[in-house]
Amino acid sequence: MATKHNQSGSRTRGPLSIFAVIGLCCFFYILGAWQRSGFGKGDGIALEVTKHSQTDCNIFTNLNFETHHNDVEIVEHSEPKAKVFKPCDAKYTDYTPCQEQDRAMKFPRENMIYRERHCPPVEEKLHCLIPAPKGYMTPFEWPKSRDYVHYANVPHKSLTVEKAVQNWVQFKGNVFKFPGGGTMFPQGADAYIDELASVIPIADGSVRTALDTGCGVASWGAYMLKRNVLAMSFAPRDNHEAQVQFALERGVPAVIGVLGSINLPYPSRAFDMAQCSRCLIPWTANDGMYLMEVDRVLRPGGYWVLSGPPINWKTYYQTWKRSKEEVKAEQRKIEELAEQLCWEKKYEKGDIAIWRKKVNDKSCPRKSADICKSSDTDDVWYKNMETCITPYPKVSSANEVAGGELKKFPARLLAVPPRIAKGLVEGVSAESYQGDSKLWKKHVNAYKRINKLIGTARYRNVMDMNAGLGGFAAALESPKSWVMNVVPTIATNTLGVIYERGLIGIYHDWCEGFSSYPRTYDLIHANGVFSLYQNKCNFEDILLEMDRILRPEGAVIFRDEVDVINKVRKIAGGMRWDTKMIDHEDGPLVPQKILVAVKQYWVGGAGNSTSSKE
Repeated sequence: MATKHNQSGSRTRGPLSIFAVIGLCCFFYILGAWQRSGFGKGDGIALEVTKHSQTDCNIFTNLNFETHHNDVEIVEHSEPKAKVFKPCDAKYTDYTPCQEQDRAMKFPRENMIYRERHCPPVEEKLHCLIPAPKGYMTPFEWPKSRDYVHYANVPHKSLTVEKAVQNWVQFKGNVFKFPGGGTMFPQGADAYIDELASVIPIADGSVRTALDTGCGVASWGAYMLKRNVLAMSFAPRDNHEAQVQFALERGVPAVIGVLGSINLPYPSRAFDMAQCSRCLIPWTANDGMYLMEVDRVLRPGGYWVLSGPPINWKTYYQTWKRSKEEVKAEQRKIEELAEQLCWEKKYEKGDIAIWRKKVNDKSCPRKSADICKSSDTDDVWYKNMETCITPYPKVSSANEVAGGELKKFPARLLAVPPRIAKGLVEGVSAESYQGDSKLWKKHVNAYKRINKLIGTARYRNVMDMNAGLGGFAAALESPKSWVMNVVPTIATNTLGVIYERGLIGIYHDWCEGFSSYPRTYDLIHANGVFSLYQNKCNFEDILLEMDRILRPEGAVIFRDEVDVINKVRKIAGGMRWDTKMIDHEDGPLVPQKILVAVKQYWVGGAGNSTSSKE
């Protein structure tokens, strides 16, 4: 009987258990479907918490990331430890790999070829860290840096003697003082710029990008900044010791460069104005080839300023130790070339002459034989300069601006650039351009949460190594900083778009050294650079070059695929950088990661490396 009773109980419980299990399964199925439908907010809240926990932290001089972010493991566990890079000899403190004097002297002096870029072959590249000079100090913050530079950072006094009368630079105690003078404006750049502004619409935003050829210590560019004009200044590394280094130490955009035998590394129609202030460039040489190159990079409707020889030759020809006939003929030849280029003379008084390039070629007396045959006027990297005139883009009416009319700055920063509106950039539409601008605003906001110094005067000189459409620089736009937008020569050519936005930049191949002195940038942004150069050149060489141009205690932000970032991080581990990997701002499942690095403070000599300033 007992056995019979137990069997009956088992039969009763069996169906009930089955019904209970089925009911629970149905309940959890319905619950899961409800959450996936978007009504359940648990995942969204978790994502927001993840975002904030990953990005809400500050970067201080003595970085300690470990308590702030979820780290991402380096996956190559079997690999040996990172190679440790030793400091270079102190003689390399001001090393510029592609403009070194010893190598330069092996090249012809004709057309300044020896002052152009001549990079070392692979077997001669340095594989060590360029030391800062002893006593190196963090530069003064802008705007004080415009007028003062620490002597220890650029310990070269020759210009204080050589240019004493012209008021370029003075040595006072342990600092250099820059009074704002120049060869053609010894009483200061402001008065000189005021005279230019009486002819050129500098004040209303029509002029935003400018080119200073043979810039000296870039005082013209420094004082144009307060007029909201970004000047790209260049000068060779020559007997005027460290002039470009002084410019960058002051917080003014500049590169080492020269008008020689190859094209300038800028796109056509880039600059709203260009100037030569006693730059001593032989404008009439080679049948006007250098003036034709300025015309190529000058925007239709742009202005060219010439102050110095041969302007006002009647007053100065004896001072210049030249005959009256020679300088008169030189000015006449410049006038003829300007007319041939379709430039109109707008002003000549005292030492200054100003021309304006016509907005199109409808009324230009040009001969077809003088027009350049190249179909791509922006293909200029290491290309020989030619004695020919860059054609205007076609127009349909006499009043139309060739290449497209630009809005006044700052409206042009976010307006759709003409090159994009006309479909000249492959794969980029007005809609995708606007989406890119929004995306970079989001990225830069995330960077500012990671490092609250971004957007402050602490990071004055900023570089974007792979600038794309210039979205990073546009999102960062502020009087406190400027961005050198680099478009790699192997990337889609977007530099013309960047200039149309009212930003500045340059073409460059990151397999080679950049045209700058060591310790000239406070913040470097590397978005997709290493994915781009994978299988093109050695990551180690690119990172060592970044270290060369980065200031002690400067910062780097890498954004790239996780496997690439891991390779970069491993090399950086031997470079006296403090690094931290962070998830993408959209969460850990995104394969793209962010690597933040801060260069430790150290100077030439043994046993002096530290992660904070001494």
